[in-house]
Amino acid sequence: MCAERMQRILQAIVLGFILGFWGSGMIQIAFLLVLAMIILLLIGGFTGFCPLLIVLKEILPSCHKNKEEKN
Repeated sequence: MCAERMQRILQAIVLGFILGFWGSGMIQIAFLLVLAMIILLLIGGFTGFCPLLIVLKEILPSCHKNKEEKN
């Protein structure tokens, strides 16, 4: 498992929690979590800075390093 894949898996899990909050009627919490995710994804998209990915790269190897080692 590599850091970039784990980041996507964690994002999917967070989206699942958000869907659960929304389904159980906690719409305000779901809205705030979606808003936070949108802001973090926009910051990551425009600047390339992702705090979660930095932490995950300390724990797991980068996917890009795995591809370079295979070639």
